[in-house]
Amino acid sequence: MARILVTGGKGQLGSELKKLWGERGEIFYTDVNELNITDRNAVERFVNDNEIEVIVNCAAYTAVDKAEEDEATAALVNATAPGILAEVAAGAGRGKGALLVHVSTDYVFDGKGCRPYTESETPAPAGAYGRTKLLGEQAVTKSGCSNIIIRTSWLYSSYGANFVKTIARLSAERESLNVVFDQIGTPTYAGDLAVAIDAAVTKWLNSAPAERKELEGIYHFSNEGVCSWYDFAKEIVQLKGTKCKVNPVTSDLFPTKAVRPAFSVLDKTKIKRNFGIEIRHWREPLLEIDFTRL
Repeated sequence: MARILVTGGKGQLGSELKKLWGERGEIFYTDVNELNITDRNAVERFVNDNEIEVIVNCAAYTAVDKAEEDEATAALVNATAPGILAEVAAGAGRGKGALLVHVSTDYVFDGKGCRPYTESETPAPAGAYGRTKLLGEQAVTKSGCSNIIIRTSWLYSSYGANFVKTIARLSAERESLNVVFDQIGTPTYAGDLAVAIDAAVTKWLNSAPAERKELEGIYHFSNEGVCSWYDFAKEIVQLKGTKCKVNPVTSDLFPTKAVRPAFSVLDKTKIKRNFGIEIRHWREPLLEIDFTRL
């Protein structure tokens, strides 16, 4: 295994990568307390001192509604920081460069489509979070570093705060829950995304320079299948085993500062083809969650 830096190491995806890769000496899991990725000097020093060959950026500002009020802070984490990581990656290893795997989001699309989004479609973010994440993608691409950008959606795991844990907890506290059924997408188990990242990094490392270029660029990853948040919640409540009733409602009953994409299903053809991975249906990894602990 190469010498790898994982930023956002205590988040959902970072924790799943640690579970997958382990805590070997050549892999560094950092959070903001260990490494401030908005500080170029700190990033450059860390990457060079530890001879980093691959950076996996799991760090992000994900408070979608707060981003509408404080876009500057969201942009610092979601746009400026990836740009710094990319520029440092481009010059790492005495100019040989490091690979940057950057995680992005379905929110770069406005959700007005009706078919799965491919990587070649033009982004049109509807809110601050999506705008800042798109700026991050553009900064990574503009840097010229070796990069793999992976857009994902509806991320969950046993770690951190997420929809699965929230619904499981609320279903044990309430007799009924109202959940929107007019926002359509696909849940993504962070453990499966970690496996996809591992496949991408491994193939890139084992490829010749010319072949590496063919592997770089933007990819989409989520689990397979399509559902609404209502469908997702129904499945969670059933697995939790509570008697809570889940009611389907429209989004206008839950006004938010940020506009959520009404349709954000991602086409995974490219990532499956280029990295030879099989993707599970969204219900399968949900069965692996220990709901007795949620």
